[in-house]
Amino acid sequence: MNDLHAAAKTCLDAADPVEKLRLTHETWQALLAGELGPDAGSPPPGPIGAPGRPLRPRLVPARQVPQRGLGTPAGRAALVHAVAHIEFNAINLAWDAVYRFRGMPDEYYRDWASCAHDEARHFALLTERLAKLDHAYGDFDAHNGLWEMAEKTAHHDIARMALVPRVLEARGLDVTPGIIERLTTVGDTRTIAILEVILREEVAHVAAGTRWFRWCCARDGLEPRDTFIALLQQYMGPGLRGPFNHEARLRAGFDAGEMDRLLELANA
Repeated sequence: MNDLHAAAKTCLDAADPVEKLRLTHETWQALLAGELGPDAGSPPPGPIGAPGRPLRPRLVPARQVPQRGLGTPAGRAALVHAVAHIEFNAINLAWDAVYRFRGMPDEYYRDWASCAHDEARHFALLTERLAKLDHAYGDFDAHNGLWEMAEKTAHHDIARMALVPRVLEARGLDVTPGIIERLTTVGDTRTIAILEVILREEVAHVAAGTRWFRWCCARDGLEPRDTFIALLQQYMGPGLRGPFNHEARLRAGFDAGEMDRLLELANA
């Protein structure tokens, strides 16, 4: 059986989006076929750095990414591009979770390889939609917030599972329904259809984060809810924002007590 960690690193390092998607789908299929698996003899992960990505989009601070209205094709293209950038980052985040954290159950690696496969499919749908809007990935500036959190949490699987899927990726569950509503007013049914697919499947991705966060807490003898809130306060400070998609987060494994604490922090 070949080394899944090495295969994940190859996917992570691929800079060309077409190549990253090809490698991602091939690696997922090889895992399903039993041709790949975690290898205890694999060299330990190296220090985290920038993942493979194309020269464009240009990465700028989040506040410098222009906000565009959805009433024009260019505005809708900018929105689709922003979501595509999130999905491209999510491919890298999933593969880094496979590559970086060792000694986890086989189901952990299968979950995150499956997420990478899904995110690659989402990215492809969005880039196809961008082409219909006369744009391509890289045409608009983007920010690096998701990967910056990956770098901050590279030292510990509990922090990674808490802060990336359960905070930053879960934000998509919160904001996507409102985006769909805005797109409905301008009649962009094609983009809506893609976002509905992504919203439905992202619940499972956030649920994977919940599952493995709680598994890590049980392994280390930590109480999950207090640990999650402590990590939020440590890494996010006053940066946590609502509103929250209560129903979707419950389906993704949040409990009512966690949701109450999130509301308290957001309103503090």
